[in-house]
Amino acid sequence: MTSPGRQWLTGPALRLTVVIGEQDTWHHKPLYSEIVHRAHAAGLAGASVFRGIEGFGASSVVHTSRLLSLSEDLPVAVIIVDTEERVRAFLPRLEEVLKEGEGLVVLDECEIVGRHDPAARSAEGKRST
Repeated sequence: MTSPGRQWLTGPALRLTVVIGEQDTWHHKPLYSEIVHRAHAAGLAGASVFRGIEGFGASSVVHTSRLLSLSEDLPVAVIIVDTEERVRAFLPRLEEVLKEGEGLVVLDECEIVGRHDPAARSAEGKRST
């Protein structure tokens, strides 16, 4: 899986998934954006936001992109993967922005099997100049 000059990070990790509504906000800005920015500020390896096309939560109301009248609050998943220690250290910062009863927070043990190390890449670039 590796090629000469490339370094891959592999090993155990923790995946944090936060499922919220697209219309959820924090200080008049999308909640998913606030979570991503907090993860970035905390130095986590990365965060991605995925917009769902259909789903329901605690309210039992099905939100779907197929019906225009209900398409305003689709489910959104923010996924963050890093070491267990770093993800667990981030949880208090996440709790600060989630209102009581808002969202679903899931932690899964996982394994990274092919993530390129950007630090190694920038070090390679410095050597080649």
